[in-house]
Amino acid sequence: MPDGGAATQSLERCPCPWACTRRFGGYIGTMHISDAIPARRSIKRFTDRPVTREHIETMLEAAVHAPNHRLTQPWRFYVLGPDARYRYGLALGDRKARKIPDPETAQAMREKVAEEHRALPAMIAVAMVLHDDAEIREEDYAAVMMAVQNLSLTAVSLGLGTHIKTGAIMSDPAARAATGVAEQERIIAVVNAGEPVESLPPSSRRPASELTTFTP
Repeated sequence: MPDGGAATQSLERCPCPWACTRRFGGYIGTMHISDAIPARRSIKRFTDRPVTREHIETMLEAAVHAPNHRLTQPWRFYVLGPDARYRYGLALGDRKARKIPDPETAQAMREKVAEEHRALPAMIAVAMVLHDDAEIREEDYAAVMMAVQNLSLTAVSLGLGTHIKTGAIMSDPAARAATGVAEQERIIAVVNAGEPVESLPPSSRRPASELTTFTP
């Protein structure tokens, strides 16, 4: 927190489409959870404004309050800096490049994906400690995904957007090495975060009434 005269600065309106204000380069969220849920989108384009450590810690603190049976607290978080993001992107780019027969084009793909990841404002690998019991592992997986949802909704309240990434890359040895994930852990998702370049319209969802059965 700035000291002295900086503390007298007036609030600056946030450019995001929801109700929040900004002070000292950080956000003071005023969004209700019922508004944050439908406002969340998968954001693929971010501005170059950095995500502060304070905001990352706020998102992670929300994540660890997700429900988890037996209070196993299975989640582990790896906040990747520019070099780690580049290495992770290189692993992903290499997988994409394998499908390209031309060597020069394939190498260009590797570098493109790697540089795109280096340029991300923030990237968090969310991992799960692997329990020996299969039932507990399944419960822990659900808990970690709820933690990811908490993280994403908190990002919205801070004027940020997220893109939750999953897939085979999570178990790629090069990607695991880039994140620094421990041997007895599984990467469940990678969350890219930053200030959205633009606001996205609401996505079309079937109403809950069409998907719900009330049993006597």
